[in-house]
Amino acid sequence: MTIAPSDPASRAAPRAGSFDRGVAAVLGPTNTGKTHHAIERMLSFSSGVIGLPLRLLAREVYNRVAERIGADNVALVTGEEKIKPRAPRYWVATVEAMPRGVEAEFLAIDEIQLAADLDRGHIFTDRLLNWRGRQETLLIGAATMAPLVSELFPGAPIFTRPRLSELSFAGDKKISRLPPRSAVVAFSAEEVYAIAELIKRQRGGAAVVLGALSPRTRNAQVELYQNGDVDYIVATDAIGMGLNLDVDHVAFASDRKFDGLGLRPN
Repeated sequence: MTIAPSDPASRAAPRAGSFDRGVAAVLGPTNTGKTHHAIERMLSFSSGVIGLPLRLLAREVYNRVAERIGADNVALVTGEEKIKPRAPRYWVATVEAMPRGVEAEFLAIDEIQLAADLDRGHIFTDRLLNWRGRQETLLIGAATMAPLVSELFPGAPIFTRPRLSELSFAGDKKISRLPPRSAVVAFSAEEVYAIAELIKRQRGGAAVVLGALSPRTRNAQVELYQNGDVDYIVATDAIGMGLNLDVDHVAFASDRKFDGLGLRPN
């Protein structure tokens, strides 16, 4: 892996055009192993960068990679956490924190459909259009991105993967009747805390995950649920962006969400 010179004008990531023949996409629904495939693909190269949509997911992927190849070989960079060994071969980051000036053999961008997000879309769009690995660039996201990928990168292979689990609709339920190993998705911090408090009173305990928590607290809350110390986790809808949890049931606190402009159906 080579590092670009320190001159700010020369520190930009590789731009589209030079490496587009190495672009491929893996698109499909959640729980199809797309991120796992990207990790395996990255580790098959001598160096790599992967950009992820969540700080918690970046920490999870970092832990997996560090456990497999050693902490000295992998860096973690998010808006809150920075773990930088002397000469890492692989970089795990949130999309916003992807390192400039690192030219890796492999580069992956997860959840590329967030290019349409009102707040974060410009960052994902920039990475999608301008950031490339020297040998391969892997785009990961929803199947709805297939027409755009085909238009931007004519001839780029698009792969799909089958869902690893079966989804079914269980109907409306009261919070007090939610079965164990349930995740409750709410759309504001106030609602997350209120639902978690109700579950704690009626069912004995619940983990809470949302962006306002510190990295250590978020990691501890996820571990609390994953270890089985509590059977419920209450979070914002960000947990749907590739975070791996042992969840049997998902409940939504509302069927509408404020998207920055107004309420819209989920």
